Amino acid sequence: MHLARWLLSWTLAATVAIAADAPTVEGALERMRKGDTTNALATLGALLKDKPDDVRAWHLRAQMRAFTGDAEGAIADMGEAIQRNPKSPYLVEERGMLHFRRNDIEKALVDFDRANELDPRMAPQNWQRGIALYYAGRFADGRRQFELHQTVNTDDVENAVWHFLCVAREKDPETARARLIPIEGDARIPMKEVHRLFAGKATPADVIKAADDAPADPKAKQKHLFYARLYLGLYFEATGDKTRAAEHIRAAAASAPRDDYMGDVARVHARRLKE
Repeated sequence: MHLARWLLSWTLAATVAIAADAPTVEGALERMRKGDTTNALATLGALLKDKPDDVRAWHLRAQMRAFTGDAEGAIADMGEAIQRNPKSPYLVEERGMLHFRRNDIEKALVDFDRANELDPRMAPQNWQRGIALYYAGRFADGRRQFELHQTVNTDDVENAVWHFLCVAREKDPETARARLIPIEGDARIPMKEVHRLFAGKATPADVIKAADDAPADPKAKQKHLFYARLYLGLYFEATGDKTRAAEHIRAAAASAPRDDYMGDVARVHARRLKE
C-alpha cells in the first residue's frame, strides 16, 4: 500500500526558469527539486500574498510543509485549499491522510468519508480509510472497506492482511485465518512470506529471511526489512503477543521511510503504544 504522496499533483517534466521578481508555483517546485526548501516555501508565501485564492499554491505549500515535518502547517494550508475548492475529493482525502499522520484518527475519518461523498468512485480505492477504521476500533467497518478495496486491487497482500487484522479483532484469529483473502500476484519483497505467515504456513523467521536475503542496495533492503517488521508487529498483535508486537512495531517505526504512507502507519502505531 505504498503511496507516493510527495508532489503527487504538481510533478513537472520540464525544467522551469525562475524569474526572481515573479514568484510562481513552478519556481517553488524547481527550488524544492534543488533541495532549497526554505526558498521554495518563501516563494509560495510571496505568491500567496499576491494571489490568496491560488489553490495550487496552498496545496503545494501543504505538501512541502508535510514533507518537512510541519504537520500543523500542512493541515492549515490544506484547509485553505479546500476552502477555495470545497468540491475536490482529492484535497479532502489528502487532508485526511495528514490528520492520520498526526494520530487524529477521527478527523481523518471525517475527511475520508467526505471524500467518498464528493466522489463515490473513490470509495473502493480508499484503503487509507480502512486502516483508520482499524485504529478507531471499528473493525467490522474496516473489514468491509478492505473487502471493497479487493474489488479494485486483487493482488495486494497488504489488503488481505488488514482484512485479516479487522476480522481477528472483530471475531478471532482462527476465523481471520479461515477467511484470509488469497493473493497470487504480489511480487514485492517480502509480501509472499507475509501472506504465508498470516495463513499459518510460514514463520516470523521466514519473513525476516526473505527481506534480509533478497539482493538489493542498502536503501531497498532497509525498506524490505521495514515492511517485514511492520507486518510481524501487526501479526503478533493479532495473535496476542503484545511484547513481540511492540518490539517489531518500534523497530519498523525507527526505520520507516518518510515518503511512504505505511511509514506513517508504523509511526502512528508506535505512538499509540505509548498512550
